[in-house]
Amino acid sequence: MNPNSTPLNLTVIGAGTMGHGIAQVAASAGLKVTLVDADLAALERGRRQVDENLAGAIQRGKLTPADRDRAVANLATATSLADCARTADLVIEAIVERLDAKQALFRQLEALVPPHAILASNTSSLPLAKIAAPLADPSRLIGMHFFNPVFLMKLVELVVHPRTSERARSVALDVARQMGKTAIVVNDSPGFASSRLGVILGLEAMRMVEQGVASPADIDTAMELGYNHPMGPLKLTDLVGLDIRLAIADTLAREIGGDQYQAPQLLRDKVARGELGKKSGKGFYEWPPK
Repeated sequence: MNPNSTPLNLTVIGAGTMGHGIAQVAASAGLKVTLVDADLAALERGRRQVDENLAGAIQRGKLTPADRDRAVANLATATSLADCARTADLVIEAIVERLDAKQALFRQLEALVPPHAILASNTSSLPLAKIAAPLADPSRLIGMHFFNPVFLMKLVELVVHPRTSERARSVALDVARQMGKTAIVVNDSPGFASSRLGVILGLEAMRMVEQGVASPADIDTAMELGYNHPMGPLKLTDLVGLDIRLAIADTLAREIGGDQYQAPQLLRDKVARGELGKKSGKGFYEWPPK
């Protein structure tokens, strides 16, 4: 293919909540997608969730069976990165939110992907310049921060670090639009725009629960009906994952400072107990709801 055209072959690394969601939306948009995870059980769970999401969309009248069949035909899975990376035009990682893990993955990818391939990180808080630092060519790395659930949320936050190339920015913007998303472009800084604002709201809601101000449901209702938020901050935290929220808060506290990013003890205790939100069956709510 012409390396200056919109990518047709996408590799998504990590079959968790964000990874399988990105793969689903891309496949539905007509991109050829390979979802990769070394953990076969995680890969199978991700594929089942995609199938359930597509079935639900048909039930709600958002997709036709033919649409579903096209998306399924566009989505492959793999446990080995090497083969699919060699033919990838764009790679999006959606792995654990740890700088060392992302740096190691992108160093590996740089040796595997073709010269024209663009590398993208779904990080929600880690500085892109630090992720790109070990690369021989950091200009090919950009942030593509999607939101959960990916098939419903319209925003993609494109994060450019000082050495991101214009081509990487153009490719990421084209792909986001092809996926039906609205893209905003944010300069590299801790928490970017969305996490920096959203985490403060979520942490303050947790502090209110901790202090006995109101129940999680009533705090969420206040934001939904009083401020027209489609979902309250605590229910959103359950969907994102309490462990992910904690990791983001700790990153922002370290990078920016300030009391507003200090995680409440309630959050730390819940994560320590394995109460991670929807994915574990319990967070600030019970899942599935009773």
